[in-house]
Amino acid sequence: MLLECRNITYQYADSDTNVFKELSCRIEGPGFHALFGTSGIGKTTIARMIAGEMTDYTGDIITRGLKSILYTYNFEKLPGWYSVGDHLHEVTPPAQQPLISELMPSFGLEHCLTSRFSQLSLGQQNRINLLRYLLQDFDLLIMDESLANVDESTRETIILKIKELFPGKCFLYISHNVIDVAKFCKTILTLRSPFKWPQTVLMNGLNYNGRKTVGKKELEAIMLELVNAS
Repeated sequence: MLLECRNITYQYADSDTNVFKELSCRIEGPGFHALFGTSGIGKTTIARMIAGEMTDYTGDIITRGLKSILYTYNFEKLPGWYSVGDHLHEVTPPAQQPLISELMPSFGLEHCLTSRFSQLSLGQQNRINLLRYLLQDFDLLIMDESLANVDESTRETIILKIKELFPGKCFLYISHNVIDVAKFCKTILTLRSPFKWPQTVLMNGLNYNGRKTVGKKELEAIMLELVNAS
């Protein structure tokens, strides 16, 4: 699996300033990879380019071994005319149906199945959105603030469950939570201003999988490196 951006240049239609200027980066292999950076730096924009939702840029995006790329983001809406449980069963391929009951406890959503989407809290809505994408066939899932408004303990339970059930899949985790990014991700791609060179910095995270204790000093060192790289 290879995801590579080569010399991506892009500016918004109403701006004369580049969001990206000859941006190049790459991540390889399955696992949890992070896209990190300050607000407004372009994380969602590059994510949508990778997902094929934006094409008005120069440069190349190479996705070798990643035939199916899905993109999910917070505040995404579900149809409101039937229950969450009915929706999940409707959109889930037959072979993936057993995953619903396997994922539900980790997501803390068992009691939400009979509710309509509009009746759920923001955190519950985000979890349902993420869950329905995990039930699809994908090689790369881009998670754009997908666990926003979810408490720390539940986020950890969800991420560890995803790592356990999908070891051969590739994830691009976008989050402002520096602790999550440093702790759970295998590699971290920090996106910086187009006035800085290089515009991306790649570093290793702790790739925590629940099997060993995370050292406080080690975690803090990575977090500090991330903040300084932004």
